[in-house]
Amino acid sequence: MVVAPPDKFGETLINERINGGTFTGSENFQLPNKMMANAGMRLYGGAQYHRAMAEFRLVVGSIKCPPITREEIVNACGVEDIHDGTNYSRTACVIAVAKACDTFEPFLHQLSFRLLYILKRLSPISVFLLEKDGEHFSSHDVLVKRVQAAFNRFAESTEQSCRERCMEDLESTTRYVTWSLHNKNRAGLRHFLDSFVAPEQLCANTHTAHSAGLHEQSTGLNDSKQDRPKGELKSSHTSDSNPSGGVSETRLVDLLDNTLWNRRLAPSSERLVYALVHQIFHGIKEHFLVTTELKFNCFLLMPIVDKLAALLREDLESAFEDDLDSIFSVTELRHSLGQKKRELEIELKQMKRLKEKFTEINKKLNSLQVRQQA
Repeated sequence: MVVAPPDKFGETLINERINGGTFTGSENFQLPNKMMANAGMRLYGGAQYHRAMAEFRLVVGSIKCPPITREEIVNACGVEDIHDGTNYSRTACVIAVAKACDTFEPFLHQLSFRLLYILKRLSPISVFLLEKDGEHFSSHDVLVKRVQAAFNRFAESTEQSCRERCMEDLESTTRYVTWSLHNKNRAGLRHFLDSFVAPEQLCANTHTAHSAGLHEQSTGLNDSKQDRPKGELKSSHTSDSNPSGGVSETRLVDLLDNTLWNRRLAPSSERLVYALVHQIFHGIKEHFLVTTELKFNCFLLMPIVDKLAALLREDLESAFEDDLDSIFSVTELRHSLGQKKRELEIELKQMKRLKEKFTEINKKLNSLQVRQQA
């Protein structure tokens, strides 16, 4: 297998970032070179492609959900079409998809530009490998330029088509929240919600137990349970259970009052929106990473392997039939031949004059020799 010299055609990660662009988000964060495998190696072709894709995975995978302010939550509540309350699940979806779209779309364009730059670097490498394999293109500059132009057009159109496919996925993921897709880590969300629901539950249970204890103390239940008839015990048990039911109903009313019936942002509602936004954002990020890498591999890398040779052959065949000058410059060749003809004519005239001089010299020498013999 013929390998091009890395010192001539390879690029380190630093040079690749300078020439092909970097992966930077809204905070202009760049991944340190030491965190990337083969960062100091001069790579080209497939190795450089996969290094760029690995950097994309690391950078996007390390992104966290942008901060959320109380003003954003209140403004995102918007207006409902049938009541003046709030729907915090809708609010969380609005905030999450907006932040996800603003965060991930720039990375998609940066990845497209970087990979297109890597693909366009293959043209001079291919020419070098062909020449090293015995083919010579030094006298066919027009043909080489034609092939390079066809390859660049193919790479650009393929990259644009692939980027549009990825944009469709990102738009669909950030247009409509599908809970089976956006909420994969339900255990983490449940743990987060339990972290602030449990203290409220504990407080309510303590309040209920305290109320029941005061009631028993005031009526002397602990001293007279054994002397009471069963009916009285049953009625006493019923009366003991009523405070708990009343507290539950009160907590339900408070929950509705905090989350539905008014627009005052309670701490529990704020934390609920915060948890949902982070959960949806994380789901969008995972889906974006998987689909983007899959589509670039299938619709950008594989067409170079599967379709490029046939496309170049068709392009050259059509050029041979329709426009031969685009492959071999007949005009330039005619001009070159005319120039050589003029040079040969001048050289021929010089040779004729030189021949005439030698003829005269020969005649003089012959006449001189005849005189000496006489």
